Amino acid sequence: MKTLVCTTPGTFEYITRERPLLTPGNAIIKIKRIGICGTDLHAFEGTQPFFSYPRILGHELSGELLEFEGADGFEKGESVTFIPYFNCGKCIACRSAKPNCCTDIKVCGVHVDGGMAEYLSVPSHTLIHGEGLSFEELALVEPLAIGAHGVRRAAIQKDEFVLVIGAGPIGLGAMEFARIAGAKVIALDINDARLAFCKDKIKVPYVVNAMAPDVLQQLKDITGGDMPTVVIDATGNLKAINNAFQYLAHGARFVLIGLQKENISFNHPEFHKREATLISSRNATRQDFEHVIASMKAGLVEPTTYITHKVPFSGVKDEFQSWLDPKNGVIKAMVEL
Repeated sequence: MKTLVCTTPGTFEYITRERPLLTPGNAIIKIKRIGICGTDLHAFEGTQPFFSYPRILGHELSGELLEFEGADGFEKGESVTFIPYFNCGKCIACRSAKPNCCTDIKVCGVHVDGGMAEYLSVPSHTLIHGEGLSFEELALVEPLAIGAHGVRRAAIQKDEFVLVIGAGPIGLGAMEFARIAGAKVIALDINDARLAFCKDKIKVPYVVNAMAPDVLQQLKDITGGDMPTVVIDATGNLKAINNAFQYLAHGARFVLIGLQKENISFNHPEFHKREATLISSRNATRQDFEHVIASMKAGLVEPTTYITHKVPFSGVKDEFQSWLDPKNGVIKAMVEL
C-alpha cells in the first residue's frame, strides 16, 4: 500500500509498505478521508511536542471497515471512524474513566503511525459507527470532539459569556459546542477573515480582533463589565495563553485545549484574587464523540462548512506546505482517497 511519511520536519515521502494484516482485537479500515489538523501542521514544522520522526501523520480519519476481530455490532463494509487515542486500560487515568489522558497513551499519527495510508489497523474497541454520516463528516468528528471535550470540562452554564481564543477548526468546534451548551460566545483571533467566518458561517454573536488596542474594553462592553466567566484557548500559542489570564472574570474557568512546549507564566495575585480555575483539556472520550455525532445528525452542527481545501492523496506532498500560509485561507483541508 502507499503511505505518506513525514521523514523529518519539512519533508514528506511517499513510501510503499505492506498492507496491515488482521490481528486479534484489531480492525482493518480502508481509509477514505483524512482531515489535516494543527497537530499534523506542527509535526511538519517540527514544533509538535511528544513527537519523533519518521512518522505517518493523520488521525482525523474515516473509512470502510474491511475486517475486524472483537467488534460486536459492527458489519464488514460499513462506514466508520474511530477514537485515535489508544489507551492502556490499566493506569490510574483509565481506571478513573479518563482514557483520554492515559499515562501510556499512544495517539494515532503522533506516538504511533497514523492514517496517511491506504489501510490502517486500529484496536477494535476504538471503532465508532458511521450512523449514516458521509466520509467527510466522519473525518471531522474527532476535531469537533476535542472542542466538545473542552466545553464539557468547562461545565458551561446557560447564558454564560464564553471567550474562545483561536478560530481554527478546534476553536470553531469549541464555539459550536459552547453555543449548544447555551453560552453566549465571543470569538477572539488575529485574522479578520476567520472572525468573519465565525460570524457569518457559525453565527458567533461577538467577534474581537486580538490585535485591537482596546480588547479589554471590548470584552467589558460585551459582558456588561463582568468579563467572560469561561475562557478557552484553542491556539496553543504561548503569548496568547499568557495574555488571556487578564480576560478572566472573578470566579472564571480558563480551559487550555491548545498545546505548546514552554512554561506558562502569569501574575499570581491577579489569578488568586479571582479565585480562578485553570483546566487542561486533552483529547476526548467516547462520550464526546457520541455527542458530536448526535449533534451532527440533529443538524446542530454542519462541519463540512469548515472544509476550504480538498486534495487527492497523491497531491498531499506538493500541497501541504501551502496550508501553513495564513494567506491561503485554510480552515480545514480534506484529503480524499
